[in-house]
Amino acid sequence: MEPYELTATQAASLISKRLLSCEELARSTLSRIIEREPIIKAFRFFDPDQVIRNARELDQTAPKSELHGLTFGVKDMIDTKDMPTTHNSPLYYGHETNKDAACVAVVRHRGALIVGKTDTVEFASGGRMAATRNPYNLAHTPGGSSSGSGAAVGDRQLQLAFGTQTGGSHIRPAAFNGIYGIKPTHGLVSREGAKQYSYSLDTIGWYGRCVDDLMLVGRNFRIMDLDEPAPTTLKGLRVGLCRSPNWAKADQWGRAALMQAARLLEAEGAIVFDLDFDDRFSKLNHAQEVIMKSEGRSAFLPEYYAGNPAFNGYFVDIVMNTQGFTKKDLLHSYDLAAECRVAFDNLFGPELDVVLTLPAPGQAPEGLHTSGDHVFNAMWTLLHAPCVAIPVGLGDLGLPLGIQLVGPRMSDARLLEIAKLCEPVLDPEPGKLKLVTQDEAVTFS
Repeated sequence: MEPYELTATQAASLISKRLLSCEELARSTLSRIIEREPIIKAFRFFDPDQVIRNARELDQTAPKSELHGLTFGVKDMIDTKDMPTTHNSPLYYGHETNKDAACVAVVRHRGALIVGKTDTVEFASGGRMAATRNPYNLAHTPGGSSSGSGAAVGDRQLQLAFGTQTGGSHIRPAAFNGIYGIKPTHGLVSREGAKQYSYSLDTIGWYGRCVDDLMLVGRNFRIMDLDEPAPTTLKGLRVGLCRSPNWAKADQWGRAALMQAARLLEAEGAIVFDLDFDDRFSKLNHAQEVIMKSEGRSAFLPEYYAGNPAFNGYFVDIVMNTQGFTKKDLLHSYDLAAECRVAFDNLFGPELDVVLTLPAPGQAPEGLHTSGDHVFNAMWTLLHAPCVAIPVGLGDLGLPLGIQLVGPRMSDARLLEIAKLCEPVLDPEPGKLKLVTQDEAVTFS
């Protein structure tokens, strides 16, 4: 096995035992990137010489954490002190801030090796699509807006990478690229230094190749000690199977993946039952759009007033509120979100441990003109709930399928522990996804 193929957790163990140097991991990673970048196009910036220099420095520095020397990518709308932050926008070509965003500073101070900036949909919202391709099929999207981060981890070019989510920009690329991802509880990870779209929705998360990788990063963000003890076995785990109010938007392979996951967990002793929501929750996707677009008006106002003709019309429409959202619409959406957050959190307890639901309608759609539909993400983003994506197999096109586990606010540590219990059942051979069986498309009972 080449060093770049190691999970973050495996590499951390070898580095700590001095069986692998940071430079060896860096050189292996760069070889992989240089081989694959012309095909996958996951990066907007990386400097091999800079990466090697930094890796050598880490080899001469006492480790501060298990992140020491691990390869980390940064979505190119999150600031880095030594690399441009372009937001995939012609307005910001070559733009440098000379300061790390808070999330980058955390992992850099803990010893992570920042490899490069990964491609994104413009301003992590709309307009220009990323150039990145899906490593499983180049004709299909890797998802967005965390396109490059998801594809780079999925293609074994990075062990870890930051993404962000305002609608479904983090969890959906995890599903499309066959990897693991966590969208933490809103506000648990500082957003300082990341381009703002919606201040009440934007959330920074990260990708890895297994749940242990997600937990490794989570420990350094101090989220692993914020919750009560988690279950230690799947036996008796109460799993709410949520088709969500948008079930009709799921294709047969997305449905098959979810039903397969439910049956596998049930076979291991979990108590799986249908979880339905009242009518308020069916309105959350619309409320999320109202809030996102309304808050986006102020987020993109500086670029609008700059008068640059390269400012994409997508953002002009947001600033000009062409959808006509009113003050009443926004206040109603805020109130509905607050009401449903409390109602959702109160579902958990003796009767419910975790929600099992779809991360996307199905396999990644064809074409780079789209990044997919966030219809199965927007509700959870608005609820501020933590979400963990787990790959579960391949569809008929040979593209990954996944599920997501969702918990109440501030249950991130417990949710990751539950995900770790589910991982060997849902993804028994990480990196070797098998075809989801078509007969799993029938209704779960």
